[in-house]
Amino acid sequence: MKIHIATVYNGSSRLASATSDAYSTRVRYYYLVAPLVVVRANEHAFTYHSPSPLTVGTLVRISVGKRLSNGVVLQVIAAKPSFVTKAVGDVLSPQPLPKPLVTLVQWISQYYAAHLATVLQAVLPAGLQKQRRKTLKSALHPIRKRTNIVLNNEQQQALTTINQRPTGTFFVHGVTGSGKTQVYIEAVRDVVLKGKSAIVLVPEIALTPQLVAEFGNHFQNLIVTHSGLTESDRHQLWLKALQNSAEPLVVIGPRSALFMPLAQLGIIVIDECHEPSYKQEQSPRYSALRAASILAKEHGAKLILGSATPSVADYYLAETTASPILRLPKPAAQLKPVSIEIVDLTVRSNFSRHRFISNKLLDAIESALAKKYQILLFHNRRGTAPTTLCEHCGWTAHCPTCFLPLTLHADKHALTCHLCGFSSKVPPNCPECREPTVIFKGIGTKLIETEIARLFPKARVARFDADTNKVDAIHNRYQALYDGEIDIMIGTQMLAKGLDIPRLSLVGVIQADSGLVLPDYTSEERVFQLLYQVIGRAGRGEHAGEVVIQTYQPQHAVVKAAVARDSASFYQSELQHRKAGRFPPFRHLLKLTCRYKTEAGAVHASQKYAAELRKTYPQVEVLGPTPAFHERLGGNYHWQLVIKARRRGDLVTIAQHAPTGWQADLDPASLL
Repeated sequence: MKIHIATVYNGSSRLASATSDAYSTRVRYYYLVAPLVVVRANEHAFTYHSPSPLTVGTLVRISVGKRLSNGVVLQVIAAKPSFVTKAVGDVLSPQPLPKPLVTLVQWISQYYAAHLATVLQAVLPAGLQKQRRKTLKSALHPIRKRTNIVLNNEQQQALTTINQRPTGTFFVHGVTGSGKTQVYIEAVRDVVLKGKSAIVLVPEIALTPQLVAEFGNHFQNLIVTHSGLTESDRHQLWLKALQNSAEPLVVIGPRSALFMPLAQLGIIVIDECHEPSYKQEQSPRYSALRAASILAKEHGAKLILGSATPSVADYYLAETTASPILRLPKPAAQLKPVSIEIVDLTVRSNFSRHRFISNKLLDAIESALAKKYQILLFHNRRGTAPTTLCEHCGWTAHCPTCFLPLTLHADKHALTCHLCGFSSKVPPNCPECREPTVIFKGIGTKLIETEIARLFPKARVARFDADTNKVDAIHNRYQALYDGEIDIMIGTQMLAKGLDIPRLSLVGVIQADSGLVLPDYTSEERVFQLLYQVIGRAGRGEHAGEVVIQTYQPQHAVVKAAVARDSASFYQSELQHRKAGRFPPFRHLLKLTCRYKTEAGAVHASQKYAAELRKTYPQVEVLGPTPAFHERLGGNYHWQLVIKARRRGDLVTIAQHAPTGWQADLDPASLL
């Protein structure tokens, strides 16, 4: 789908410097160029001239006002304009961007109502104009035992369907351990043998090493990109992809890897496609799944979406379109059985040996360690304790700008806001009543780590969460995990996603239902996905697995469905709830958020805008205004409106005309 920018600067010379030879007889070529800086909110591209011909996608250096900027040639202008134009400066690369990527950039700008400059900043590497020293070294990829892939009947049927069609979207719905990665590898191999490249996306950096290890056994020309690389390394890898024409490449990385400039792209694979991290939270707020479908279409390539727990909205979309759903209903290998036991947190006799680690889980940890198996303990909350309060007067520690409870980090002896990063020392006495009665409530991963290290001093323990330093991050210690050099791994949701550790036999969930209290229409779906996924980490090797789930709500439908591995009944039940509540996939959503220094200002502005929207767009449903989930952030008050519509185009129009200061999020991953 070819989309052109509508707001073109073509009627004024405000940005053009008049030159004496502006209308000389020398040959000139005229182009529409999009700078990588926002000049005006409603103008995306401007006319420039060049003494030599350029092609669409050429990266250039241009003058914008009194400053220089990088830019991308979007369009050739056949006729000489009636106004004076500036000259294009340096050409930054002899190789232009592939046309499908240029089309994708323009599509994202229009589909998500984002300024084109903002999209280009997200798509292109920083420092395009810089001359880099060639310091890029061959990466040492993690190593996994190489196995000859022998597909079972379900895998072979899925692969045959994928290989028989030259293009299209394929939804691979396979239970954990069903061998989805093996299907991806064989599908990529088929494309590479035909001389085309591949992009394989993972939901976050933590899973990159595992997929690299798998693909590295089968493909030589790998490009691995992620946010942990330096600016120079990312730029050089990007240039390698842009300038490559000899051999097909396989690019692996998180969301931004989608924008690698591959000229001949044959397939895109999105693993764990249900993960909300595929939706960018900052502008441009695009979905990698939607963007990948456009890029694949423009290249005439295939798109594979894979998950054991697909999102309700995406699965419904696949069912109601022509996209084949390729089901892998059983494990790829003859795995040992996995026993699952639920421990009721409300029954205190279950916790006679420790206040938050049940007797059952302690026994299971001791047994696994004795057999030299590995253990995963999952809890989706960082820090040591989420609440700090005074027993005497009731004072609680809150962030002064966000008004959120500060989390204790005992290793740093600090109270930290996980939203804005504010940090302060732990007070020895209550700041209000001066009594030495400050206590800490709740459980975080750091507290679990401390307690486990105390209870099992000989065990090698590692914590993986957003507070882990770069050196000890999971993507840097993956080989140690795989080789069994870590006995007990403790962490948040990054440990629940797709990890395949052969010696991992025991999974413990400290509190399974904590996410159910969140005020969002996706909260039950998210809890189901996390529980289903983390249960699937156990027993993937040659030994039996064990799962111990601690919960306050053992009879909750979501907990029971996850334990039973019953995604079909959960999907049908959740689909009915969404239909009754008029949420996706039955409505499109737009979240609008304003920010003001005072609460009164935020309330007045949001009430006024809500009334205006209801009057101007009677066909949409306006919810709110209400305080945002994080009402205070950075010293400002945030209030929001949620708009539901049958036609997404109505929401795009509203987003494009939102008042200054309002933040628009089309198709939000959540309403929090």
